[in-house]
Amino acid sequence: MDASILNAIEKDKVCAIIPARAGSKGVKNKNIRTLLGYPMIAYAIAASKMAKGVDRIIVSTDSEGYAEIARYYGAETPFLRPAEIAGDNSTDIEFMEHAINWLYQNEGKVPEYFLHMRPTYPMREVNVVEEAIVRMKADASATSLRSAHLASNTPYKWFNLREDGYYKSIRDDLTLDEANNPRQAFEDVYIPDGYVDVLRTSFIVNNDLMHGDKMIGYVVPGGVDVDAMKDLEYLEYYIAGHSCEVVKYLQENYKKLEDWRS
Repeated sequence: MDASILNAIEKDKVCAIIPARAGSKGVKNKNIRTLLGYPMIAYAIAASKMAKGVDRIIVSTDSEGYAEIARYYGAETPFLRPAEIAGDNSTDIEFMEHAINWLYQNEGKVPEYFLHMRPTYPMREVNVVEEAIVRMKADASATSLRSAHLASNTPYKWFNLREDGYYKSIRDDLTLDEANNPRQAFEDVYIPDGYVDVLRTSFIVNNDLMHGDKMIGYVVPGGVDVDAMKDLEYLEYYIAGHSCEVVKYLQENYKKLEDWRS
């Protein structure tokens, strides 16, 4: 990336960025599928709006229809993402570098921190998002922060299948019998999720990478990352029976998607 971007970085600013391409195949139009009448993208926007320390909210999408919905629920859509970086095989670093370059070229300034909020993880506690920002800002050596939750089962007890049909331990230093030890004999393992990431612009510009080797391990409560219809169905059931500050915020401030469209 253009190194001159480094001179345009606003050192303490935080911009929430919400990726929402329109081409999802597992669940069609996943990013705007509704939960209790509100599109999933609205949950990410609402949590970002409620979180202290967030200076602006941008949705990166390739769809003007998605952009219109995002604007109604309180986000900015200053650009549309080019189709060539909005496909099934497109990577996160592509949309991040596109956003950074666009802000630099069109506004002449870029925030130092991006709060990466995926629409597919709608149930967040706002204080958890706020603490992620605080943690990242407090660690000058951190290249990024990424949320993860404790795995209920350790992969160290799993096996690979060799070409000759016999098992081998997933770890080279474990015999098959050692891999059968109780779960408590192994170190904890954490599964990265879509709850919240915090990215450092200067690191991205200098390295063309998103996370780097000094990624803060931010342990969060478990939740649901929507990847299939059964995930949506479970969330509908769960949200209907639990108090949720993000849902309450949406209900108090915005119409449901179908009401707004009508």
